[in-house]
Amino acid sequence: MPFILGFLALVGAAYFWASRMRNAAGMTQEIAGVASDVLSAARRFGFKRKLNVHPVESLDSPDIALAATGMAFLELGGLPSAEQQDALIVSLQSQLALAHDQAQEAVILGRWLVTESGGAQPGLTRLSRRLYKLQGGDSFAPLMSVLGDVAKSGRGGLSDKQREALDEIKRLYRIT
Repeated sequence: MPFILGFLALVGAAYFWASRMRNAAGMTQEIAGVASDVLSAARRFGFKRKLNVHPVESLDSPDIALAATGMAFLELGGLPSAEQQDALIVSLQSQLALAHDQAQEAVILGRWLVTESGGAQPGLTRLSRRLYKLQGGDSFAPLMSVLGDVAKSGRGGLSDKQREALDEIKRLYRIT
């Protein structure tokens, strides 16, 4: 009898460890899938990371900078919902004349840039400055339109962080 109980315990332990390894493998594949999405989006937009330079400073495309700024603004209001992300994609399509796939890839790459910047607040600051350097004051109207569309899709108005971000952007563009 003790041999049977020992054998059942051994089988149970083996099953437990096998299921944990299977879950770990699934998570690894998911992370690899996200990384490949970012890489393919970067490749399609022609983004090349320069050595010893922050990825945002390597950015040469105002479209990606605008998408990333919109994503950072969206995240300032909390965890974005699928509807809010869809509103950002639709707004990018209309403001930048991008196809749906291109707008999605710009948002994916923008999300990565926000993460590389250390979060939504520092990301928004860094990305809006980069957008201003790339296009100057010409980028203010499309940026405000995208941010307005994102704000409309939100949950009951702007958060305090989003209001502060809008004030910061107005100061950057020297709008009073």
